[in-house]
Amino acid sequence: MAPPLYAACRKALHVVKADGTVLRAGRASLFILEMLGWGWIARCLATSPFVWIVELGYRIVAANRSLFGLFLFRKE
Repeated sequence: MAPPLYAACRKALHVVKADGTVLRAGRASLFILEMLGWGWIARCLATSPFVWIVELGYRIVAANRSLFGLFLFRKE
């Protein structure tokens, strides 16, 4: 993996579709949701202005991964 691509992948989720389209961050998350069977929600959130909210939410969570990890991924 090239160093610039490695650095980009450390910052955001990337999905490469079969046609070669590269999705990143919130849009990649929406694509994964659609593939997991949550298509109607993903398609709804992919429209304006919801996609901007998804992208903003993704940036907030990505910038604070360690903080969110404390609450979301605890062992019981």
